[in-house]
Amino acid sequence: MFTLSRPLAWAGVVLISTGLSIATAQAKSDKTAVPKSEYGSYVVIMTADPVISYSGGEPGYQATKPGKNKKINPKSAHVRKYQQKLQSDHNQAMSAAGLSAGSQLHDYTIALNGFAAIMSHEQASKLALRKDVARVMPDELHQKHTDNSTTFLDLTAPAGPYSRGYDGAGIVIGVIDSGIWPEHPSFADDGTYPESPVTDVPCEFGNQEHRSDIDVPFSCNNKLIGARQVLPTYRAVIGVDPSEFDSARDDDGHGTHTAATAAGNSGVAASISGNSFGLVGGVASRAHIIAYKGLGALGGFGSDLAAAIDQAVADGVDVINYSIGSSSFAIGPDDVAFLFAANAGVFVATSNGNSGPGPATTGSPASVPWVTSVGASTQDRTFLGSVSSPDGWEFFGESVTTGTVELPLVDAADAGDALCNPGDLDPNAVTGKIVLCLRGAIARVAKSEAVLQAGGAGMILYNANDAQSQVTDNHWVPSVHINNTDGEVIKAYIASTADPVATITGGEYTEVDAPFMADFSSRGPNRLSPDLIKPDVTAPGVNILAGNTPYPQPGSVPGELFQSISGTSMSSPHVAGLFALIKQAYPDWTSAMAKSALMTTAYQSVNKEDNATAADPFDMGSGHVNPGGKANKGSVFEPGLAFDAGLLEYAAYTCGENLAIFSPGSCAFLEGNGFPTDPSDLNLPSIGINALAGSQTVARTVTSVAKEKGWRTYYPQVSAPLGYRVEVSPASLRLKSGMSASFDVTVANVSAPAGEWRFGSLTWADQTGHFTVYSPIAVNGALIGVPDLVTGSGEAGSASFEVGFGYDGPYTAAAHGLEPATVTSETVVQDPDQAFNPGDGFSNVYTVTVSDAAILKFAMPPEAVASGDVDLDLFLYNPVGVQVASSTNGGTDEVIEIIDPADGEWTLYVHGWQTAGPSADYDLYGWVVSATPGGNLSVDNAPETAVVGNVGTVDVSWTGATTGQWHLGAVSHSDGGGLIGLTRVEVDNR
Repeated sequence: MFTLSRPLAWAGVVLISTGLSIATAQAKSDKTAVPKSEYGSYVVIMTADPVISYSGGEPGYQATKPGKNKKINPKSAHVRKYQQKLQSDHNQAMSAAGLSAGSQLHDYTIALNGFAAIMSHEQASKLALRKDVARVMPDELHQKHTDNSTTFLDLTAPAGPYSRGYDGAGIVIGVIDSGIWPEHPSFADDGTYPESPVTDVPCEFGNQEHRSDIDVPFSCNNKLIGARQVLPTYRAVIGVDPSEFDSARDDDGHGTHTAATAAGNSGVAASISGNSFGLVGGVASRAHIIAYKGLGALGGFGSDLAAAIDQAVADGVDVINYSIGSSSFAIGPDDVAFLFAANAGVFVATSNGNSGPGPATTGSPASVPWVTSVGASTQDRTFLGSVSSPDGWEFFGESVTTGTVELPLVDAADAGDALCNPGDLDPNAVTGKIVLCLRGAIARVAKSEAVLQAGGAGMILYNANDAQSQVTDNHWVPSVHINNTDGEVIKAYIASTADPVATITGGEYTEVDAPFMADFSSRGPNRLSPDLIKPDVTAPGVNILAGNTPYPQPGSVPGELFQSISGTSMSSPHVAGLFALIKQAYPDWTSAMAKSALMTTAYQSVNKEDNATAADPFDMGSGHVNPGGKANKGSVFEPGLAFDAGLLEYAAYTCGENLAIFSPGSCAFLEGNGFPTDPSDLNLPSIGINALAGSQTVARTVTSVAKEKGWRTYYPQVSAPLGYRVEVSPASLRLKSGMSASFDVTVANVSAPAGEWRFGSLTWADQTGHFTVYSPIAVNGALIGVPDLVTGSGEAGSASFEVGFGYDGPYTAAAHGLEPATVTSETVVQDPDQAFNPGDGFSNVYTVTVSDAAILKFAMPPEAVASGDVDLDLFLYNPVGVQVASSTNGGTDEVIEIIDPADGEWTLYVHGWQTAGPSADYDLYGWVVSATPGGNLSVDNAPETAVVGNVGTVDVSWTGATTGQWHLGAVSHSDGGGLIGLTRVEVDNR
């Protein structure tokens, strides 16, 4: 990936709310026998229908029950009118019982018709006698037994994982992140944990030379069994900020949150801003934890992160959670480290990225096949607050803060700055008021801090558009986050009202439909390998309540041990926790088998971020993890069949994708021994085929992991992607436990268009129906199937490649080049702030005039600089001055390639991100390959006609490729209408 050797942003910074459910119950069937409330509060249920179920019948009141598959519209005039009637009924009942308006706590009208109030037992009994009252119930104080994730995942079901003893006991989870807050109750040892299964892991806290006031020593225990700071590169290059801990202590809260989500103790009382949220716990609550601080305040270097992975494997962890990544897809050191960690039997969960919902937004390391990348989706509860005015409006939004009394209301745009930038709000206009702030430009929490600094008493944060998520942060003042439409209404109200006022109501538990994808969750197709479907699965990643550091970086609210945040960073540790349960149940399974179990048992009833359109494999992978329910046949803990792959299979894949992880000799060995190099043939549960011209057959192998010893027969059930034919051979698989069988899947294009991904599935089901082993299918049609690159060497030589056809008609192959590289040797200086700016003077500038070109390419391989410590980057601007490409790989290994570049003057910048000194010398390679055929590359043989499904061979040869130079050419592929494909030809004689 492009940023592995520089600070990385962790995947998980979108914040959404959480809440506490309060249940009520009636002890006796006689509604007049009202038990006495311990707290003096009661809930009164009225006989009339609430809004959600009212079908009409009351004179003057239209039905408010929504139609089939429709949702309630609380803004409807009919709804509001009927609500007012119900509220009037409530007031009459209260008045008849001698209750004042001030005693009312809640007014229910939508899904429940009734109210809650403080009253005496005599008043409650009197209300129960009314004909319009269905029941009066004492208010009871309930505590949730955990945050909703484990319940939502059904881990607590009878005969489920927890009841079967799968709780992570004896498993070690390594959390590579921003550190950990060791005194957090989620990591306390209550004396019931066994001794650590690993030893000699340090506990690196208490660097009091740097933070003597806070960074106190801590002795690890049998829960938190170790903690390491792994930041040598970061400290050498970036240093340590005075506000940071120079130890394994968490500066940010992110690492504490992910560790607590994966393996925090169960039954931990959680609160934010004084609000109690019941009891929380991690997925694998009995697992041990080792924390690896591989991120500083600005992110993490790939070298440090790879070292943390390496150390974790050395320490003997069973599972790694890695809620870290980048928007780049290129291979980096952590990708490679994880390849070998997987080979060591370590199960790795990683966040899929927070750059969605646009396509092709999955970055490294989520893009590689040997990790399990996790998308983020919702669970079935959120935490809603509201802002209202006695002038007749109320809007709901996300909140985890407390509320306010009625206060004056001001638009930040009228108080100095609509965006609420710190220092820009006028205290004279803001003091003592609720401030309406527009989202954007700066962090959301920084806006509430700006309100506090200016003397404000509350904040309404409204989105810049309705497509943005409404999210929850630990804000500095009581706050509610609403959508753009409602925000604009409030803005207009302020502008048109002499003395606008409002009240913020703090967040309350609310049940919601789930799951649907979070809008931020990164999506496929996979830019590293389009034939590999990513993410692998989705899991809860929205509104996750877990740990925090009480001493976060400046700008965050201090003193809070808990936070409710969202991101694929939050979904990944759910899977890490599940991996611990699987590891506990099957300590001999490979990481690929554990991944297979999650993928093949997932469910697909997931929607896209609009909560209306069905999600596809590029949103959710195989689907939503489904670990709960009875842990028997067909579950994650007994999936029936497993897809397995190891180091050799993954290595062959890297050879086929030219990822340059293994040597050419190793690649030749693997291919010679039958390991498939086509990524479509990698033995994954998912099946992806990019650029399918005609038909293609892919192979898979499954192993029976059923517990019984007898034979079991599986039959394929196919849902073919629209426009494709899918055939499976053989027609059945008959296996005993431990046996393996291979099968082929042939996908043929019947009528699907080129350039459009379509989706289907293959499910192997046994004859009893106990097992259903699911595999998603994704296929992208193409007019022609040709390799992107053909390589060779020697002054004269030849090469051949296959061409597959997805159309009928004429075909022409033509040769372009070869062109030797233009090599420029220069020196670039260090950029002090390491931020690329084309005008700051810390980049060298080159211009290239292009006319009728097929390829424009620039490269700076590792040998182009003196050492691996030098990290230079490339940035390319087109003739109209727009940046269209960049290469910011870890270390110096940069390539930018533009196919069919526009005519005009292109500008390239070589940026001195890290020169390992005041400056660095480098060699820059550049090529322009003409779009007009000609040169010393020749097409010797090629088909003349294309036939759908046919495969032909193109033979090329060259002469005059000078020794000591790197050459580039191309073979163009055309139908009757023009160019339809290009195969680059590289002859490297250096």
